Amino acid sequence: MRIAVLDDYQRRAREFADWDSLGPDSRVSFFHERIDPALLADKLEAFDVLVLMRERTPFPRAVLERLPRLALLVTTGMNNASVDVAYLRERGVVVSGTPFVLSDPSSGGLPIPVEVAWALIFALFKRVTVEDPAVRDGRWQLDMPGALAGATLGLAGLGFLGAAMVAPAKLFGMSVIAWSENLSGDRAAELDVQPVSKRELLGRSDVLSIHLRMSERTRGLFAERELAQMKSTAVLVNTSRGPIVDESALIEALAGGTIAAAGLDVFDEEPLPPRHPLLTLENAVLLPHFGYVSEFAFRAMYAAAVEAIAAFLDHAPIRVLA
Repeated sequence: MRIAVLDDYQRRAREFADWDSLGPDSRVSFFHERIDPALLADKLEAFDVLVLMRERTPFPRAVLERLPRLALLVTTGMNNASVDVAYLRERGVVVSGTPFVLSDPSSGGLPIPVEVAWALIFALFKRVTVEDPAVRDGRWQLDMPGALAGATLGLAGLGFLGAAMVAPAKLFGMSVIAWSENLSGDRAAELDVQPVSKRELLGRSDVLSIHLRMSERTRGLFAERELAQMKSTAVLVNTSRGPIVDESALIEALAGGTIAAAGLDVFDEEPLPPRHPLLTLENAVLLPHFGYVSEFAFRAMYAAAVEAIAAFLDHAPIRVLA
């Protein structure tokens, strides 16, 4: 049984789970770099099991058809929009998921994506990525930092992650408004958040933070027209999925001063390609999709992946995706 573990960027998958427990007949290979999509089938055609980090490497039908030995695919999380699960089901390939861990339930702390969102907000308001290199270069206080107190946080989405943004915002003295297509007044009142229209969200937010699920309905939800309705002093933060914001329109808005800045943890293509236009913009703070990354989360997810493989080998698959 040959097992491939993909997208192990931090080279930690081997130590974070007991792969040896699968027995001597299971050989595990760890792939630390992104595989060129054109080479994906050639690289993986000899493997029986694939372990994927959710929505990192796409597996459309055209690739899966060229993996004749594939018997089990394990993805972190209980869904993976980057994999043609329907085709695998037709072919008789088992697709298992794992819990997608976003926080240590024993800590009482914030979910990881929310921590990342606030890291980006602080970096933008306090000019961290601009002033740090300036200080190192002998320059001092190039411009005024912003203040969170008195600013308005606009939340696109008030689900689990959007709701977790509210308490820190109020602690910093921010007003909080929110919009989503399905946001109810009761939900907003429960969290002491003012529900607004999409137009109001765009026009009033000093920080627009996106916490929506990726779907065809939300793809390109914030494009040129929406960005033009924002304050020129506003910043946009996206820790959800890159395509929810029209990337080309965002680049133009940042370059042209339509909005002041953006903090991004997600992109249309990940890893972000060399020479991408975002890399040239001083008013963009960029992180490498850290919103799902923590030692606690990875230990839990890789342990669950090993558990799913063991169950499959025992002819009793678990957490099978519908």
